Amino acid sequence: MQSSRRQFLQHSAALAPIAGGLGSVIGGSLAGSAFAAAEPTTLKISHQFPGGTATEGDFRDRLCRVFASELDKRSNGALKGVVYPNSSLMKTQAQFSSMRKGALDMSLVPLNYAGGEVPEVNIGLMPAVVTSYDKGAAWHKAEVGKALYDILADKGVLLVSWIWQAGGVASRGKPIIEPEDARGLKIRGGGREMDMVLKQAGAAVLNMPSNEIYAGLQTGALDAAMTSSTSLISFRLEEVAKSLTTGRGHTYWFMFEPLMISRAVFEKMAKPEQDLIMKLGADMEKYALDNAKADDQQVAAIYTKAGGKAYDMNEATVKKWQDIARETAWKDFAARNESCARILKLVEKVL
Repeated sequence: MQSSRRQFLQHSAALAPIAGGLGSVIGGSLAGSAFAAAEPTTLKISHQFPGGTATEGDFRDRLCRVFASELDKRSNGALKGVVYPNSSLMKTQAQFSSMRKGALDMSLVPLNYAGGEVPEVNIGLMPAVVTSYDKGAAWHKAEVGKALYDILADKGVLLVSWIWQAGGVASRGKPIIEPEDARGLKIRGGGREMDMVLKQAGAAVLNMPSNEIYAGLQTGALDAAMTSSTSLISFRLEEVAKSLTTGRGHTYWFMFEPLMISRAVFEKMAKPEQDLIMKLGADMEKYALDNAKADDQQVAAIYTKAGGKAYDMNEATVKKWQDIARETAWKDFAARNESCARILKLVEKVL
C-alpha cells in the first residue's frame, strides 16, 4: 500500500495544468541522458475501439497512438509503444485481468468492465454520481481518487491517464429521455449499476461490450443502447438508430475510461521510465477532455445528418434518474462490502 501511495503522489505531482490540446502534449521531454543505452522497451497497448491514425478516427485510439509516439520521442527511443485496436490483441473482457497478471502492458478500457474482479471499480459507471466533466475531474485529487488508485494498485494495475466520457442513448425508435421512456424496451446500459436503474424503470437489460452494440441494434436484439458519445460516433450507430439522447449539457451517464498499465510491468522499469510514463499520462488528460467534449457536440450533428433526431436532457430529468439510482444502484453498491461503502461516501463528498 505504501508503494502504491508513493506512486500516486508522484503522479499527482505531475498534474500541473497543460495549456492547449495536442500541441501541448508534443511539447515537453525528459533528458535523453536519463535513459540507459540498451535495447528499447516496447509496450503493447490494447483497446477495443476502431483503429485509425494519430490524427484521424476515435480519439481514444488517437490518444494511445500519440502516447506511443511521445514515449519514443521523449525517451530517445528507449521506450516504444505498439497500439492494438479493435480488440485485435485480445478480447475486450480479458484486458484488465491480463494487466493484473503482467500478460498485457497497457490498456485503455472502461474500468467498470472489471467490476466482476474488483467490485469497487463499478463506481466508474455509477449512474448520476458524476453529472459533469468538472465533477469527474474533481475525483482525481480528492480522497476518492486516492482510494481508487490504491485499490487498483493493490490489484496489480496503475492508473496513467484519468479519462471521463459523457454518454447518451441511441434508440431504434422513440428517444429515451425520461425514465418512463425505457419501459418495455431491451436496452444495453453498459454496466451492472446502470442496468439496475434501467430495470427499475421497466426495461429489460442486455450486457455486451460497446463494440457489439451495432449488431444488437441491427438485428433487433436491442431496442436501445447507452454508450459514450465517442462510441456512438465510432461504431456508426446512426446507421441503425433513429433517435439520440445526447450527453451534452446535462446527463447522468459518465464513464471512467482510463489508460492503465500493469503494475508488474511498471515496477520492472527504471525510475526515469516510470516518471516519463506518468508525466506523459498526465499530459494526455487535457487532450482527452477536449476531444470528449467535442464528440458530445459532434454526435448530435452526425445523427441529424443521417436523418435521425437528437434530443437533450434538462437538469430536472437528470434528477429523476439520479433519484432512481440513489435508491437502487447506490444502495446495492454500498452493501457489497465495506470498501465499496467507503468509496461511495467519498464520492458523495465530491457531489
